[in-house]
Amino acid sequence: MWQRIKSFFKDSETIFFARLQMAVGIILEIVTTADPYLFAPIFGEYFPWFLLANGILTEYLRRRRDDTLARKPDEFHGEQV
Repeated sequence: MWQRIKSFFKDSETIFFARLQMAVGIILEIVTTADPYLFAPIFGEYFPWFLLANGILTEYLRRRRDDTLARKPDEFHGEQV
């Protein structure tokens, strides 16, 4: 079962997180369409922190997979781009 889930996301945490964001966004859009003021008190106070955490987590997952982002600038010397 776990292998099927991993293969669905191509063994990438970034793809999983992007699809999770999409699914949660669709669900929240449907719920807020039915009652727009349902999440207003929650998102009003914590939304900036949510955006910051979301951005940090997305960047972490992206950098975790990309080897070129972990290299120092002097390691690129001599490589052809």
